[in-house]
Amino acid sequence: MDKLLIAGGIPLSGEVAISGAKNAALPLLCAALLTKEPVTFTNVPHLNDIGTMLKLLAQMGVKVSREAAVPAGTQSAGAGDTVTLDAAGLDNAVAPYEMVKTMRASILVLGPLVARAGEARVSLPGGCAIGARPVDQHIKGLTAMGAEINVEQGYVHARATRLKGARLFTDMVTVTGTENLMMAACLAQGETVIENAAREPEVVDLANCLIAMGARISGAGGDVIRIQGVEALHGATHRIMPDRIETGTYLCAAAATGGEVRLTGASATSLDAVIDKLMDTGCEIVAERDAIRLKAPRRLTAVSVRTAPYPAFPTDMQAQFMAINAVADGTAVMRETIFENRFMHAVELIRLGADIKIDGNTAFVKGVAKLDGATVMATDLRASASLVIAGLVAQGETLIERIYHLDRGYEGLEQKLAALGADIRRVK
Repeated sequence: MDKLLIAGGIPLSGEVAISGAKNAALPLLCAALLTKEPVTFTNVPHLNDIGTMLKLLAQMGVKVSREAAVPAGTQSAGAGDTVTLDAAGLDNAVAPYEMVKTMRASILVLGPLVARAGEARVSLPGGCAIGARPVDQHIKGLTAMGAEINVEQGYVHARATRLKGARLFTDMVTVTGTENLMMAACLAQGETVIENAAREPEVVDLANCLIAMGARISGAGGDVIRIQGVEALHGATHRIMPDRIETGTYLCAAAATGGEVRLTGASATSLDAVIDKLMDTGCEIVAERDAIRLKAPRRLTAVSVRTAPYPAFPTDMQAQFMAINAVADGTAVMRETIFENRFMHAVELIRLGADIKIDGNTAFVKGVAKLDGATVMATDLRASASLVIAGLVAQGETLIERIYHLDRGYEGLEQKLAALGADIRRVK
């Protein structure tokens, strides 16, 4: 199993390109199930989760054509692939457990399959062990739209001759729930209104693609989305948005190491909460039209954060900020309100010398003068990123085990960090 070996203490410096967003790409690929015509996506990141989703769609009868942006083996940072999906031959509306056990986003095929094929059998998904992420809101919404749904032997089995528009209110803000129901509603009869909808930029990116395919959607980006169902959608070409979490992660890495970087192909508009907090640490940040520049101070000032749904501070950036607070001046209070089991990285950071105390959903992080390299273990995707940041700061060598989590969400991580001057390599 691969590991990452990092020799820390080198300030990051230079320029690197940001990849397409994983959390936007996964629902977008599922949207191709809604039409018999080909749909082309550009800026598709080269990630394990993307590969898993494409294999899942292929076994359903979808023709998958993937054109790498660069020759195999060179993996140029930020050069996204072009993927064309043709679901005209859709003939197997089943998402089996063995294909989806590592990826929670697999549930996103449920809505499109029921809307287009009239039936779906989707395994209850797996993914990172960061807490309960139930699919009951997906089931509740599709049931309100007229689907007959049974959960049996670990599978969600849904049937509907044709879904009907309905007024849907989610009990909690759910990104994948909003995306699933919005896709299903595109082919439903009549109007569907989703209240308490997720407002994330990835939801807006999906809505923009669906509109390009002929869907009638308004309100995406707000908490009420209206969809007028149509008889059929057509093909389209769509460029996937930049990955805001990857952007935030590299900004944190540069900040923690006292570096100065420029991230190209990045957008600051979806990162307001993160950029505000980085500026509070003492970083200088300049947003350009298609890039972000950061210059870090000699030592950061600790910043407290509280995670909440967009546009508040994202839970997917909590671990990275714990890493920078570990070496900042002062004490930070970090509250996690989204997932109940998302402080597993704290124990590993403590192994590197961090001063962290956990009380329920709150972490108290007192900055220390230095971290020392050690062997640590990644427990989930964003926890892995926090350990990389800590390893870049720590004196000596840090060995990070179980980095397959990183490969699910960060394209060419070690290549991009090496391009910024980091001493980092993958070892077997």
